[in-house]
Amino acid sequence: MTLLELRLKPLTDRQLNAVVKLDQLCLGGLWSQEGYRRELNSPNSELLVLSVLGDRGSPPKERIVGIGCFWAILEEAHITILAIHPDCQSQGLGQVLLWTLLQKAVRQKLDRATLEVRASNQAALSLYQKFGFQVAGRRKKYYQNNNEDALILWRGGLQQKQFSQLLDRWQQQTNEKLARCGWRLENGDRKLKA
Repeated sequence: MTLLELRLKPLTDRQLNAVVKLDQLCLGGLWSQEGYRRELNSPNSELLVLSVLGDRGSPPKERIVGIGCFWAILEEAHITILAIHPDCQSQGLGQVLLWTLLQKAVRQKLDRATLEVRASNQAALSLYQKFGFQVAGRRKKYYQNNNEDALILWRGGLQQKQFSQLLDRWQQQTNEKLARCGWRLENGDRKLKA
């Protein structure tokens, strides 16, 4: 099987329209184009896009299939967005984004990570729990479109040696899952640059 090449890089201005479309599809329009532009210009924001070069059987063309973002607030990485195109879910791409965000948080000397997730989003909860996140609380009626509660998830100890070892193990597991699903992360056999 030929593996499709994935790229994981910081968002650029030329990708704004595609990211807003993906946001609308996955998150119902959480952020506008101006919101993403603010994130591009914020020194406290780490905003990544995951794209694929070409599609099976088509000429090479870059297509954005995932977005991830965290804000560095004091010693905390507050993960604000993690979204994968519905056609590409359950194939390891969410793991790639979460692993990379956590790796970048470690390199920025942040000690913990937090996020909110829909209480009903079992796929996302499973991913976060795989990476050691635990429920720390609940925000009642957090989501405006349906008044659903959000669970507050927390992961500490990012600067501990054991966490670095976990990152290495998660990287290997993620690359193996990607290969099984027909993907290959550009530079996936090496640590991504911060």
